[in-house]
Amino acid sequence: MSQKGCVFNNGILAGEIEKKGDEYVFRYDEKYYSDHNKKAISLTLPKKKREYKSRKLFSFFYGLLAEGMTKEIQCQKLKIDENDHFTRLLKTTNSDTIGGITIKEVK
Repeated sequence: MSQKGCVFNNGILAGEIEKKGDEYVFRYDEKYYSDHNKKAISLTLPKKKREYKSRKLFSFFYGLLAEGMTKEIQCQKLKIDENDHFTRLLKTTNSDTIGGITIKEVK
Protein backbone atom coordinates (compact mmCIF):
# COMPACT_ATOMS: atom_id res chain seq x y z
CA MET A 1 0.00 0.00 0.00
CA SER A 2 1.32 3.40 -0.99
CA GLN A 3 0.87 6.58 1.07
CA LYS A 4 1.20 9.94 -0.63
CA GLY A 5 1.17 13.66 0.07
CA CYS A 6 1.28 16.84 -1.99
CA VAL A 7 4.02 19.22 -0.87
CA PHE A 8 3.22 22.94 -0.96
CA ASN A 9 5.64 25.85 -0.68
CA ASN A 10 3.78 28.93 0.57
CA GLY A 11 0.54 27.48 -0.81
CA ILE A 12 1.97 26.59 -4.24
CA LEU A 13 2.21 22.94 -5.25
CA ALA A 14 5.93 22.12 -5.25
CA GLY A 15 5.96 18.34 -5.44
CA GLU A 16 4.86 15.01 -4.09
CA ILE A 17 6.20 12.74 -1.39
CA GLU A 18 5.30 9.07 -1.29
CA LYS A 19 6.05 5.97 0.73
CA LYS A 20 6.20 2.84 -1.41
CA GLY A 21 6.87 -0.20 0.73
CA ASP A 22 10.06 0.58 2.62
CA GLU A 23 11.17 3.41 0.32
CA TYR A 24 10.42 7.14 0.38
CA VAL A 25 10.20 9.06 -2.90
CA PHE A 26 10.09 12.82 -3.45
CA ARG A 27 9.67 14.49 -6.84
CA TYR A 28 9.13 18.08 -7.85
CA ASP A 29 5.93 19.01 -9.67
CA GLU A 30 6.69 19.64 -13.36
CA LYS A 31 5.20 23.15 -13.36
CA TYR A 32 7.07 24.11 -10.17
CA TYR A 33 10.30 22.62 -11.49
CA SER A 34 10.02 24.53 -14.79
CA ASP A 35 9.48 27.91 -13.10
CA HIS A 36 12.97 29.34 -12.58
CA ASN A 37 11.61 31.85 -10.06
CA LYS A 38 10.58 29.03 -7.71
CA LYS A 39 13.31 27.93 -5.33
CA ALA A 40 14.06 24.44 -4.08
CA ILE A 41 12.15 23.55 -0.94
CA SER A 42 15.42 22.59 0.77
CA LEU A 43 19.17 22.71 0.17
CA THR A 44 19.14 18.94 0.61
CA LEU A 45 16.51 18.58 -2.14
CA PRO A 46 17.75 20.82 -4.98
CA LYS A 47 15.42 21.27 -7.95
CA LYS A 48 16.08 18.38 -10.30
CA LYS A 49 13.92 16.47 -12.72
CA ARG A 50 14.76 13.13 -11.15
CA GLU A 51 13.08 11.47 -8.18
CA TYR A 52 14.80 11.48 -4.81
CA LYS A 53 14.68 8.10 -3.09
CA SER A 54 15.62 7.05 0.43
CA ARG A 55 15.15 4.17 2.86
CA LYS A 56 14.59 6.74 5.64
CA LEU A 57 12.27 9.72 5.71
CA PHE A 58 14.22 12.63 4.22
CA SER A 59 15.72 14.73 7.02
CA PHE A 60 14.07 17.89 5.68
CA PHE A 61 10.60 16.37 6.08
CA TYR A 62 11.48 14.75 9.41
CA GLY A 63 12.39 18.24 10.64
CA LEU A 64 8.78 19.36 10.09
CA LEU A 65 7.51 16.90 12.71
CA ALA A 66 6.60 17.94 16.24
CA GLU A 67 8.63 16.65 19.17
CA GLY A 68 8.13 16.04 22.87
CA MET A 69 4.76 16.71 24.44
CA THR A 70 3.25 18.04 21.20
CA LYS A 71 4.21 14.82 19.43
CA GLU A 72 2.63 12.74 22.21
CA ILE A 73 -0.61 14.73 22.11
CA GLN A 74 -0.85 14.55 18.31
CA CYS A 75 -0.26 10.79 18.31
CA GLN A 76 -2.83 10.19 21.05
CA LYS A 77 -5.51 12.35 19.43
CA LEU A 78 -4.94 11.01 15.92
CA LYS A 79 -4.21 7.43 17.04
CA ILE A 80 -0.84 7.34 15.26
CA ASP A 81 2.13 5.22 16.26
CA GLU A 82 4.84 7.64 17.48
CA ASN A 83 7.38 5.81 15.31
CA ASP A 84 5.29 6.02 12.12
CA HIS A 85 6.95 9.20 10.92
CA PHE A 86 5.37 9.22 7.46
CA THR A 87 1.79 8.97 8.75
CA ARG A 88 2.63 11.69 11.27
CA LEU A 89 3.95 13.83 8.39
CA LEU A 90 0.76 13.38 6.36
CA LYS A 91 -1.61 13.94 9.30
CA THR A 92 0.09 16.84 11.11
CA THR A 93 1.81 19.12 8.57
CA ASN A 94 -1.16 20.39 6.55
CA SER A 95 -1.09 23.73 8.38
CA ASP A 96 0.73 25.63 11.11
CA THR A 97 4.25 24.45 10.25
CA ILE A 98 7.53 26.24 10.76
CA GLY A 99 8.34 27.92 7.45
CA GLY A 100 6.29 27.80 4.29
CA ILE A 101 6.12 24.05 3.66
CA THR A 102 2.85 22.19 4.20
CA ILE A 103 1.79 18.72 3.15
CA LYS A 104 -1.70 17.61 2.20
CA GLU A 105 -2.45 13.91 2.31
CA VAL A 106 -3.62 12.35 -0.96
CA LYS A 107 -6.40 9.88 -0.19
